[in-house]
Amino acid sequence: MPAFNKADVEQLLKTFIDPHTEIDLVSAKSIKTIEVKEENLQLKIVLGYPANSYIPEFKKTLKKHLETLPNVANIVIEVETHIVSHSVQQALKPITGIKNIIAVASGKGGVGKSTTSVNLALALAAEGAKVGILDADIYGPSIPMMLGLSGHPDSEDGKTMLPKVGYGIQTNSIGYLVDQDQPMIWRGPMVTNALQQLLNDTQWVDVDYLIVDLPPGTGDIQLTLSQQIPVSGAVIVTTPQDIALIDAQRGLGMFEKVNVPVLGIIENMSMHICSSCGHEEAIFGEGGGLMMAKKNNTEFLGSLPLDINIRKFADSGRPTVVSDPDGRATQIYQQIARKMTAKLALKAKNFSGKFPNIVVENN
Repeated sequence: MPAFNKADVEQLLKTFIDPHTEIDLVSAKSIKTIEVKEENLQLKIVLGYPANSYIPEFKKTLKKHLETLPNVANIVIEVETHIVSHSVQQALKPITGIKNIIAVASGKGGVGKSTTSVNLALALAAEGAKVGILDADIYGPSIPMMLGLSGHPDSEDGKTMLPKVGYGIQTNSIGYLVDQDQPMIWRGPMVTNALQQLLNDTQWVDVDYLIVDLPPGTGDIQLTLSQQIPVSGAVIVTTPQDIALIDAQRGLGMFEKVNVPVLGIIENMSMHICSSCGHEEAIFGEGGGLMMAKKNNTEFLGSLPLDINIRKFADSGRPTVVSDPDGRATQIYQQIARKMTAKLALKAKNFSGKFPNIVVENN
């Protein structure tokens, strides 16, 4: 008989907290199997979020935690990820080819939301997810430039569009369909129709997460997205500045009113680091994003510095995550991406695709 049993292992796992979900592995339902044979332990873990870069550290830390078991001789840990579709607004169903839609929003322009959206999408792809990004800013599309893409999307049937792919990310944007210098002088209904077409007429392929880069504000596009498009969760991007936080609060309030869960808040431009001397200065204030998260009882996903290279890389069509894959900023984007999707993994799952359509016929 071994000095420990399956119940002992499960009890110990209840004290191991996943830093991304912030709950223990048992409560997160991450334990697939526990096998105990004499002094040997074999464990299979399933994470509900992409975590390629984190898994080696995760296994090492968990193994050390399990080594406290009495007389344990050998520990083998297998970790895999399984991303599922999560629940959306009532009466809406997920779109074919897309498991989850995550809206990235801000109440105010100029806070770096599009740059954050692109780098989060690339970070999720680097972590092992299949990712798409939809540029929902009809008036000021910026995703094509940030990903170095141009030209019209291809079409196989003359009715739908194939997504343009950059760095493994499936994308679509009004910026592919109009000239770069052409102003979009459209009223609200035309804009919302354009958004619906970009989303529904694109042949997305097995996308785990579609990141939707929203324009600033709480206007027609935001309302269309929150009422007519199946959204699994939203993220708010702000700076620490008071005026940005006021507008970000409005955006957060809008999602709450339409029952779209807010997965957390990202604070951008939190600290300026001088590229010459390394001096750090909080140009836009300190702690605003964290304070907003506490006020709204939501997650603070992380903070990003005001770094000239983030801007340069985005403008060059090679965002930070691909230009500097080992850099500190990339690590932060990956941490935020893991935490964001880990929080989503705890939300209710969508089972609409599991049930067949029932048709009643009169014989």
